[in-house]
Amino acid sequence: MFIATLEGIFRYYDLPENYEPYVQFKATIDKYELKPNTELAILKITGTDSFHVLFFDKYESISEIQRELKDADAKINHTTLKILGGHL
Repeated sequence: MFIATLEGIFRYYDLPENYEPYVQFKATIDKYELKPNTELAILKITGTDSFHVLFFDKYESISEIQRELKDADAKINHTTLKILGGHL
């Protein structure tokens, strides 16, 4: 199992360019409409060159995020878990 660590929390309009392809890919898969003020988190999947994108308004609880990551064979580290919990 991989560990997911927080790279950053952004509004879509402030998103660094290097994360844009990951955000677009996730939005397409989820059929999610991105808006400039969409708040999102970028998680780095350690041991890979991959990132996981979370759109905060899609989740009611941290357990939903944990289930999504478990399906991707990843687990959130403790510090990231606390920070994400504070944003929900």
